[in-house]
Amino acid sequence: MLRAGDRVGVAVSGGADSVALLLLLLELREKLGIVLSVVHFNHKLRGKASDADEKFVAKLAAKLGLEFHSASIDVAKKAKNERANLEDAARRARYDYFRSLAESGVCGRIAVAHTADDQAETVLAHLLRGTGLAGLGGIHPVAGPVIRPLLSVRRNELQRFLRARKQSWREDATNRDTKRMRARIRRKLLPLLQKQFQTAIVDHLATLAELAREDEALLDALAEERARALVQESGGRARIAADDLFQPWKKKEFNTECTEDTENTERTTALSKRMVRRIVESIKPREGQLGAGHVNAVLELARSGQSGSSLRLPGGVEVRKERAALVFQAIESAEVRTSQSTPREYEYKIDLSRGKVEVSVAELGCVFRLMVIDWPPKRGETIKEGTVLDRDRLRFPMALRNWRPGDRLHAQGHRSAHKLKRLLNEKRISRWERDGWPVLTSGGVLVWARGFPVAAEYGANERTRAGIVIVEEQI
Repeated sequence: MLRAGDRVGVAVSGGADSVALLLLLLELREKLGIVLSVVHFNHKLRGKASDADEKFVAKLAAKLGLEFHSASIDVAKKAKNERANLEDAARRARYDYFRSLAESGVCGRIAVAHTADDQAETVLAHLLRGTGLAGLGGIHPVAGPVIRPLLSVRRNELQRFLRARKQSWREDATNRDTKRMRARIRRKLLPLLQKQFQTAIVDHLATLAELAREDEALLDALAEERARALVQESGGRARIAADDLFQPWKKKEFNTECTEDTENTERTTALSKRMVRRIVESIKPREGQLGAGHVNAVLELARSGQSGSSLRLPGGVEVRKERAALVFQAIESAEVRTSQSTPREYEYKIDLSRGKVEVSVAELGCVFRLMVIDWPPKRGETIKEGTVLDRDRLRFPMALRNWRPGDRLHAQGHRSAHKLKRLLNEKRISRWERDGWPVLTSGGVLVWARGFPVAAEYGANERTRAGIVIVEEQI
């Protein structure tokens, strides 16, 4: 957790736990070979009492001959402006400050004084609110630059340690305010559990958190490995085939039978949910908590949603069903549509001199295969009229590209040419789904567009001797 030479800032609020942590690290400073300083964050939540806490910590740092770093913010105002929970806003402001100290090089590590009691309270709070395995993991010993070396130590042990050294500390009155859930757990629920159910409840909850974190780390590593193999990600977008999302084990790297029994369904669903969470976490542009309901909605969209339908997710992410795949898109804000994002633009020259060509379109995550065939079709082929181009009527250069405003297509079955935008609207193709919609041009004229009959004047007919078939496949 700590190495010789580390510059460690001890987060001291003025309470017993953090003061004890400071004195303990001070005693171990030479043995560990670390450089200590004191860090304090004033939330401005208790008026003069908050300022008195800061003065107490500053005076203690001076007495011990340590550097003192502090910052303050009106958290109540911040929470109101952000329409956020007060405790959550306070925590984010505090840890933002800690990260800034680490990023600036002032402190390589920030030591925080969470105890075994804090861990037990956190696990219970998560249980009461509703949680999964991640929530059962409670407080992590290491989170980025933040370390918590006292997670196995009881709060009363630290207070005995301070009394033995005749060291005073500050009491936060809000810790006794049972209107707050954490205070009710600390002052009512835990004492009740200890007295009437299990005297070692704190130790047991701390052990549960440790076991949950171990399992969570393993499962997260598995989900990350599967996501790397199955998800195509670039430029704030991530794409995964619905089949891969629901059957992440099927690739050859995993020697796992994909049967339809209940056990397998539960196993794959658990992994599918983790992959959804990981995808959203990797592309979301801002803070946002993904709940179980959001994840289930994404899976339902993949399972039975219509192509073009979409969902908004916390953190500035939108997910849409795109044919047989899900596409996750980072958006700037809840009001910004993807039409304001950078469109997927591409253009690939087509050379059919060898009779066939394969075009990999990374922007769409698919491959287009164009092949020259004899016409009428050979025996056994099932190519239907209207889906084949007449090779001899095509002109060069030919290009496979994304559709552009102003493109027009005179599709077979239509009396005249229409703007492709109108045709896409008529097929109810969403603005997001049509981004990068593929078309084929011949001499600058649209002869084919995904999902539509080929252009009337270029389609195969009874006079055609050689046709061109276009096949699209997912990568």
